[in-house]
Amino acid sequence: MNKNLIFLTISLVTICDGVYAQVDDGIDELMATYYAAQLHQDSIDVSNMVAVYDYECKTKDADGQDVTDRMRVCVQVGQHCTRSYPHRKFREDNEDYDYFTPDELPMLRAESYCFMPEVWTNYPDGQVTVRDAIIPNVFETRKAREAINWTLSDDTLTVSGYLCKKATCQLHGRKWTVHYAEDIPTSAGPWKLSGLPGLILDAEADGGIHHFTIYSISHTVTPIFYEHNAITTKITEEKLIKNRIKIFGNKLYPKNPTYYIPDRRYMHADEVFVEIGNDFLTIVNGVLMDNKAHVYQPLELKK
Repeated sequence: MNKNLIFLTISLVTICDGVYAQVDDGIDELMATYYAAQLHQDSIDVSNMVAVYDYECKTKDADGQDVTDRMRVCVQVGQHCTRSYPHRKFREDNEDYDYFTPDELPMLRAESYCFMPEVWTNYPDGQVTVRDAIIPNVFETRKAREAINWTLSDDTLTVSGYLCKKATCQLHGRKWTVHYAEDIPTSAGPWKLSGLPGLILDAEADGGIHHFTIYSISHTVTPIFYEHNAITTKITEEKLIKNRIKIFGNKLYPKNPTYYIPDRRYMHADEVFVEIGNDFLTIVNGVLMDNKAHVYQPLELKK
């Protein structure tokens, strides 16, 4: 993280505790807090493969113009579990990557438009854990792992030099068409898509609204972390899906992404204000809070 940047941290508590703000412009204290948070995670497995996907979401901007939001998603494949999450976070953990720079700002902003959760498949054993944010809250769901009802096809397609077979499924209210490579012996895939006899290299939902396609595959040994976070709130999968659609799907959201927060002064959250070039950004509980957004296209329409 670049120490030439200007940071300002503010801790806010709920009104029932008495509202107060602690302001600290000392970069050293922030850095210490940041690294303490980084260390507060368990290595639950070790990857034998890392697959990186280009993800696209077709939607509209606040003025109703067609746009395509893009980001990269990393899937770490271990012996016991997999983790699907933003590639930026993988690079932070393994490459000492600094995204607080003017060159990386467009990527950071684009990622905030994509609503991509973190998914640990088969962690804990036999379960799926999902972590997602609805500012100012960070939510986590956990449930028993359920097999996806795939329909296999003999149709083939070459993706990134691999001969792939086709499969389809209905998952959380959307129809997915995927292509998987039997030459890559793992049942993993991006997001919650998994369970086929080969790595999923391409996945498309509902005519291309959501689209994952493989960018790179490497046999890289890296720790698969599960991050412990005191601010995470446990919630059911059904309630999280409903809350996301209710809040992000509101017509007010694209032009005023914080419309649902009546008074930010009373948020139970940690805010970090970051100056990057000519931009002044707000990070709330580790998530960028922007004043711009696009129309929400949920990955999940129902439980």
